[in-house]
Amino acid sequence: MTEVSFFEAVGGEPFFRRLVDRFYEGVAKDPLLRPMYPEEDLGPAADRLTLFLMQYWGGPSTYSENRGHPRLRMRHAPFRVGPEERDAWLLHMREAVDSMQLPEPHRTALWDYLERAAYFMVNTMEAQPGGPAVR
Repeated sequence: MTEVSFFEAVGGEPFFRRLVDRFYEGVAKDPLLRPMYPEEDLGPAADRLTLFLMQYWGGPSTYSENRGHPRLRMRHAPFRVGPEERDAWLLHMREAVDSMQLPEPHRTALWDYLERAAYFMVNTMEAQPGGPAVR
């Protein structure tokens, strides 16, 4: 009896492509997050996130083969990621995860990871100019 990976259990690449596409639908309209994606088209960013998530959850190692070690904090260091950005990212990701109608325990496992990752990426506690101060 072989154990099925999370990647396989949720539907493989098509699942992760739909999840990330749904996420970027929100990002594309978000005035706080959209400037963090320098490409005209969000396609390259969506592809990178899709490949990363697929690899993390037991799919092919295409992300590492093409980009090396993920080094998530280093790759995001040029961008201001504060609590406001984290919360906006989580809002769009929550909508994406909920839209997938995953059964438990997969839904909780995926969300717990994404939430931890979002908190890990915060690199400043300063408020945006004109925004509320975070103490």
